Amino acid sequence: WQEVGWRAASAALSDLAASGAEVVGLTASVGTPREAPADDLVELMRGVGAAVAAVGGRVLGGDLTRAPLWMVDITVVGRAARPVGRSEARAGDVLWVTGTLGGARAALHAWESGSAPSPGARERFAHPIPRIKEGRWLAAHGAHAMLDISDGLGGDAGHLAAASGVRVELDLEQVPVHPDAVACALARGDAVQAFAARGGEDYELLVALPKTFDDLEARRFQQDTGT
Repeated sequence: WQEVGWRAASAALSDLAASGAEVVGLTASVGTPREAPADDLVELMRGVGAAVAAVGGRVLGGDLTRAPLWMVDITVVGRAARPVGRSEARAGDVLWVTGTLGGARAALHAWESGSAPSPGARERFAHPIPRIKEGRWLAAHGAHAMLDISDGLGGDAGHLAAASGVRVELDLEQVPVHPDAVACALARGDAVQAFAARGGEDYELLVALPKTFDDLEARRFQQDTGT
């Protein structure tokens, strides 16, 4: 239940990261079946609280109600002097991603196959880290457009392109792949980078930066954010 709470909160907080925003906090509205043990709710909210605390925010309030099924609705609150959207990418920009991709897809594939995912893949699916610090750094260093990768790199690059009115070209050889995604793709007989690019719910950031943003700037980003 802590994983459920963490993941629900982190998925919402990831949208603040994609805006380059600072976290203020969140509200959580939870619906529980009548027969649900109270301890399950406590553990779920412990996960929600831990996720928002990890990025400098707090639980601001919420609501609790009876429901036929479990429901968790998270609303996040943040602030940014210059929020970054997805509609300002420009011709000539270069696309970058934070972290590695495909780990969440590897976990989902394992569950769908009736097996347990590796610890690393499970962590990527159940315990995503909202890239708040990374989003704020990128916003401060000239990001033109940004969004979090929830629909897969291929899908979200398409969203960015459509919103910005530009064409996007992806070089799959440059896609950073999570180690567990490598093992899963090879076991399936899939091309590793394509497997990672099609996987969703990694909650990394896809960012369009000026072409002047080079490998030196990328190393500075890694040093400053620890990513």
